[in-house]
Amino acid sequence: MSTPAPDRSVRAASWAVAAVFTLSGVNFASWASRMPAIRDGLGFSPDRMGLLLLVASVGSLLSLPLSGMVVERLGARRTVMTFAVVNALGFLLSSVGVQQRLVPLVVAGLVLVGVGAGVWDASMNLEGALVEQRLGRTVMPRYHAGFSFGTMAAAGVAAVAAEAHVPVVAHLPAVMVVSTVLVAVAVRRFLPTGHADHLLHPEPPTDAVPDADVAGPTAGSRAATAVVEHHVDLAADPAVSTPRGARGALAAWAEPRTLLVGLVVLAAALTEGAANDWASLSVVDGFRTSHAVGALAFGIFVTAMTAMRMFGTPLLDRFGRVAVLRLCAGLALVGLAVFGLVGPLWLAMVGIVAWGMGAALGFPVGMSAAADDPRRAPARVSVVSTIGYSAFLGGPPLLGLLAQHVGYRHALLAILVPVALSLAVMGAAAPLHRDRA
Repeated sequence: MSTPAPDRSVRAASWAVAAVFTLSGVNFASWASRMPAIRDGLGFSPDRMGLLLLVASVGSLLSLPLSGMVVERLGARRTVMTFAVVNALGFLLSSVGVQQRLVPLVVAGLVLVGVGAGVWDASMNLEGALVEQRLGRTVMPRYHAGFSFGTMAAAGVAAVAAEAHVPVVAHLPAVMVVSTVLVAVAVRRFLPTGHADHLLHPEPPTDAVPDADVAGPTAGSRAATAVVEHHVDLAADPAVSTPRGARGALAAWAEPRTLLVGLVVLAAALTEGAANDWASLSVVDGFRTSHAVGALAFGIFVTAMTAMRMFGTPLLDRFGRVAVLRLCAGLALVGLAVFGLVGPLWLAMVGIVAWGMGAALGFPVGMSAAADDPRRAPARVSVVSTIGYSAFLGGPPLLGLLAQHVGYRHALLAILVPVALSLAVMGAAAPLHRDRA
């Protein structure tokens, strides 16, 4: 039995989700690509830069545990719009703080950046998971590829801005204004509220569904039986009941599978976040090269990550989540080792390519795994996002402290440990239910 084609509103929502992911990447990379200029503007040492990066992570971790309840109350459309504005405002304040060397203003801005980015991220991932289920095929990695496309474009603009000596206080505000306007346009195409509610709280099968078996074992009756069995499985499993609000959010923290998926996302977030925070600085300081080359190195990383997210979708459909995640972990291990240990810049760039490919799929696949049961998706996506973002809490200060003693490149080798450990728990990301039709 062929899968019905999605209606026009679902296809429009899919494009809108991709656009919002892209704009999130633009905001983030516009700041990350100018990290050498920010470091020089503030006159910070590596350990102080690590503590500065920690500030945004604290904002995200304070807001993420509440993101599921926020989405349930406001809906994904209003949540994304509200927190995109918060995120942009934070970057504006931070850029002014860098220009004026007002560290408290930079800190206040980065707190807003973290709050905005965290809730924006969780809500757009939830919307993406719901659209993916309506489409009936794997698309979440391509949404995250949209994020990477945004970082690629922003890194290119930042490289040009750095080469032209455009100050951060002129570069960042211009990007934030354009990005926020485009987010406002995109969210208008999100799924209508009724569609999302149906997915988050599906109705039980009607009495007409079992009657399909009376006519014999046709394809339609087998599919109907599969639907009934799927709903029965959900109802029989106490781990997938549908408490809402604070009760639902707390219940998700007690689910072993959700926590293990969170650990997979944690390792992936460390792998990706290490490049976001330190790749450009590692190239500039480690190879005694220019800020423009550092921004280019970051651009190479996100290009490799984007390519893997685009081409990883058919790999996931053919080989499954677990096998592809293990492939990515292997690439990340090799890439990080090459980048951290080899001498020539060109060979380190090859390591960045493998590193980017290895960092590509852990986060999107983890979000899809967290949203396998739509009825618990808000709470579980909130938990997994919180665990993943904790990487940004511990990662920057740890790497900054290590870099103070061993340099940026060698400090990045610490990421090999959590990536290796994640291989032991990747089985948790397997689909929650198999197709019985």
